[in-house]
Order: sequence, then structure tokens, then C-alpha cells
Amino acid sequence: MRARALSIPFLLIAAALPAAAFAAAGQEPLDRTATPAAVTSGSTPVLRLKNSRFGKVIFEKRTGLVAYLFTRDKKSKSKCGGDCAKAWPPIKTKGRPVAGKGLRRADLGTSKRRGGARMVTYKGHPLYFYEHDLPGEIRCNDVVEFGGSWFVVNKKGKPG
Repeated sequence: MRARALSIPFLLIAAALPAAAFAAAGQEPLDRTATPAAVTSGSTPVLRLKNSRFGKVIFEKRTGLVAYLFTRDKKSKSKCGGDCAKAWPPIKTKGRPVAGKGLRRADLGTSKRRGGARMVTYKGHPLYFYEHDLPGEIRCNDVVEFGGSWFVVNKKGKPG
């Protein structure tokens, strides 16, 4: 039996379907190639609430990556540097983070890290990504690492 090659027009239509589905639903497509390192470069993150198995928790809108808090952090100061910051990259920003669906602008802020970079805070908690998460995934809720616990963040700024 000989395999048939798919025609180019068919492939173009198939590639356009996911983007069209998001547009029809009034949503932007996620960047499926997003990694926490790419987002922590200092762009302006857009944070929003999104349903998950832990209830509504904070995600970064464009990438679909979930935000975590670290229980060792005190007030708005990060206690995660070096190897910790490689595994749990801080959500950095050059400007004021943007409040998307379900969040209030007043609850978002920034905190200065060693070296001068600014990171995003929510209700005073510094926010992080997990290096192995993919868009839409939550791999490390309620995990103990680097001397504290890591949790997804709900609207109240509490562990999800």
C-alpha cells in the first residue's frame, strides 16, 4: 500500500484551525513554545485568573504559564536566588504588570531583586514560574524545595 502525500492547501488549513478556534472564542492563542526563561526576560506580563484543578489561579496570559508563590519569601522580598531562581524563575517586568481577567491592578506590584531587576508581586507575594511547566500545566503545586513550599496562587493571594 502506497502512502499519499497531503496537499499543501490541506496542511495550511489544518495549521490555521487552532488559531481560528481561539479567535472565534474571543481568546488569543497561547504561545505553545513559551518557556519560563523566555518570559522572565523583562517584558510586561499580563496576569489573569484561569480555571485549574486547584480552582481559579493566576496564569500569565500570553504564555499560559502558571504563577507560583514561595513560602520562604517575606513581605515582598524574594528569598529565591542562584539555583533556586534557575528552577523557579522570577516573573520579571520592565514596567507595571498588567491585570487581566479576574484580577485588580491594585493587587499587582513589583519588587526589586538583587542586581536591580524588578519582579512581579501579587498582594505582596513575589511570583515565579517553574522551569519545567508547559503552557496550561501545573506540575509543582505544594512542592517543598529550596527550604520552602511552592504553591499556585488564587485570587486572594493565598496558596491554591
